[in-house]
Amino acid sequence: MLDQPCEGQAAIRTQIGAIFVSLELSRSSWLITSLSPGGGEKMSKHSVGAGDVAGLLALFAEFRRKAAMRTGRSYPIITVQETGLDGFWLHRVLCREGIESHVVDPASIAAPRRRRRAKTDRLDGEALLRALLAYKRGEPRVCAMVVAPSPEEEDRRRLCRERQTLICERTTHVNRIKGLLFAQGITDYAPQRRDRRERLAALHTADGRALPPHLTAQISRELDRLELLVDQIKRVEAEQEAVLAETGAGETAASEPVAMLSAVRGIGATFAAVLWSEGFYRSFANRRQVAAYAGLAATPWRSGSIMHEQGVSKAGNPRLRTVMIQLAWLWLRHQPQSALARWFQARGQRDRKRAIVALARKLLVALWKYVTAGVVIEGAVIKTA
Repeated sequence: MLDQPCEGQAAIRTQIGAIFVSLELSRSSWLITSLSPGGGEKMSKHSVGAGDVAGLLALFAEFRRKAAMRTGRSYPIITVQETGLDGFWLHRVLCREGIESHVVDPASIAAPRRRRRAKTDRLDGEALLRALLAYKRGEPRVCAMVVAPSPEEEDRRRLCRERQTLICERTTHVNRIKGLLFAQGITDYAPQRRDRRERLAALHTADGRALPPHLTAQISRELDRLELLVDQIKRVEAEQEAVLAETGAGETAASEPVAMLSAVRGIGATFAAVLWSEGFYRSFANRRQVAAYAGLAATPWRSGSIMHEQGVSKAGNPRLRTVMIQLAWLWLRHQPQSALARWFQARGQRDRKRAIVALARKLLVALWKYVTAGVVIEGAVIKTA
């Protein structure tokens, strides 16, 4: 500080070999924060209309021109943006234009915890740019970059997600009908039976009265929505089965993993599709990455003599984590002689909830090894042809 006194705010001391740009996206406008070589190492801010890709590329060309005028060299552009409602379409456009693009998980960027922090698009853009600079310098764990799926991979998992959404909506309507009837003392009505209309017309309240007309009309409208959902679920499941059959018969990269998962007893077509489309479509370096992606990684709390576990992180894919918990229970039923089931039986008597989560993590890693490396799960039974 004595050799190089500075009266103002300290500038960013780094060797800038590219033009770094952060994109703060919103519905109305995009805020572009840039840091260019030869610009005094100061961040500049510009704004373009939301969705104006041509204006964004023109602004990038202007960044290159000014940097070339100042330094006499041409520099590449490196961009970063947060995951959000815009998805990955802008990332794909930038990659197609030859621009290095990164998508970051906003929850992974460090923020002050001792006080309330100001939040504006300007500050967010600067924080994104600083995170990108640290990431390109090679600082470990400064942020978590998202692996953008291909358009085919993104479209493949829509069927599984739509089916889950429809099932949740169906459960909502079923519970609403049961709740309306429970208030009248009726507890044995099943809205999903085929004779639901006939049974509704014959219902009487617990005190012997016929159902009130407005209540009957309301339940009839609920049944209309329920029947529509049942029909949509059947169509989605039929489309999913057709896609799986076509995938299994084709010579694609996904045919072998889906067939391998479906061949294991206890894993049906739906579970195989979810496992492949939500987890195993991407590559992992080790088992820790697999567990962390599903949110099944342990989160210890250790400081000095204080040591305890906080449970799983729940920071990964919630759909994959839910399916793995369900599959762990089914694994105990259909694979009781496997090594994983015996491990649960030996350790799951004291705390079954914690043990089933641990089993889900072990099972996910075992299935990943089985799909990627062909390592057969010890004691697992394969379906007969």
